[in-house]
Amino acid sequence: MKATKGARAAVEAGSAGASSRERILQKAERVFGAYGFDGASMRQVAEAADVPVALVSYHFGSKEGLYRSVFERRVPTVVEQRAAGLAIAMSEADLDRRLELVVKALVFPMLHLRAHDRDPSFGRVLAHETMDPSSEQRGFIRDMFDPVARAVVEALTSALPGRTQEDIWWAYEFMLGAMVYVMGDAGRISLRNNKFEAPELLHRPRSLRQWKKTVRHFVSISGD
Repeated sequence: MKATKGARAAVEAGSAGASSRERILQKAERVFGAYGFDGASMRQVAEAADVPVALVSYHFGSKEGLYRSVFERRVPTVVEQRAAGLAIAMSEADLDRRLELVVKALVFPMLHLRAHDRDPSFGRVLAHETMDPSSEQRGFIRDMFDPVARAVVEALTSALPGRTQEDIWWAYEFMLGAMVYVMGDAGRISLRNNKFEAPELLHRPRSLRQWKKTVRHFVSISGD
């Protein structure tokens, strides 16, 4: 009986630990999204998660360890989905259709994440990290995204024969920049009655037709 109670207590403690760790990561994503790596602090994250600072340190060790864990929580799924999308794209013989599928492989995983969570925080984290001069020292973008980035560029090259590598890389960078903006934006990309409005577009569920329309905008960036 005592052994059973001890095992149950261990399971409950483990569940509580996992729960607190996930809550810390959720709040850390928002704090880093709002302030960037340099502007955020472990104390801000602890206060947002309503836990002691010591518990944040226990789970993640340091601010950089916490920051890395925020990326590790999101990036593998995005990379896996991109790789699967690129495999489908490369099986398409029609080059126009292949181009569209390559762009879908690049942008859909991130746009889906943004719409599913209804929270721009990770997009803002990415925006901060891509613009931060210290980003290369941390190596998160290089280690986690660069391998699939090279695969995207190779797929774009196959879909756009005759374009130089410089053209291809610029197309990729423009798409990437637009995607990061859309991921982090509060919803300003709407033109109604000749006035820009902020209808929180990405905070609403989007139909497949709306997602395809979004992708066509990215295709025009890469293919024009």
